Amino acid sequence: MKRQFKLNFELIPDSCWFSNLRSALPAGAWDIIRKKAYARAGGKCMICGEKTARLEAHERWEFDDERGVQKLVDVIAVCRPCHEVIHIGRTALMGREREAAERFMAVNGCTYSEFRAALGEANEKHRERSAKEWLLDVSELDKFM
Repeated sequence: MKRQFKLNFELIPDSCWFSNLRSALPAGAWDIIRKKAYARAGGKCMICGEKTARLEAHERWEFDDERGVQKLVDVIAVCRPCHEVIHIGRTALMGREREAAERFMAVNGCTYSEFRAALGEANEKHRERSAKEWLLDVSELDKFM
C-alpha cells in the first residue's frame, strides 16, 4: 500500500504555468482570496501546523486527466518552507532542493529514500500531464471570495 504524506509535491503541467488563479481574476480579488485563507489558517501553516508570522497563499488544483481540465479546489495558507516543497521544481532552480528535501522528510517523518521515490512519482505524473494542453476551471471561485 502506497504511503500517504501530508506534505506533497504539486507539479503543475507545463502548459498551465502561466494560467493561474491570480491571472484569471480581476484586480484586487486575489487579495481577498488569500486573506481569507490566512484568516482560516489562524497564523499556522495549513499543512505542517507550525505557527508563523508570514503565510503564503497556495492554490490547490484537481486534474481530470481524461478531459484535460485543471480545476481549482482550494486556496490554503502555508509557510514558506512547505510552499517550497510543494513547488519543488522552482525551488530546485533556485538552488534550495536540499532544504526542501529536509522539510519534506521532517514534516512527513520519512526517509531520504521515500523522499526520492515520491519525487520520482511526482515527476512522472508531471511528464504525463505536460504532454497535453489543459483547460482552466475556476467555476467554484465564489466559495473562496
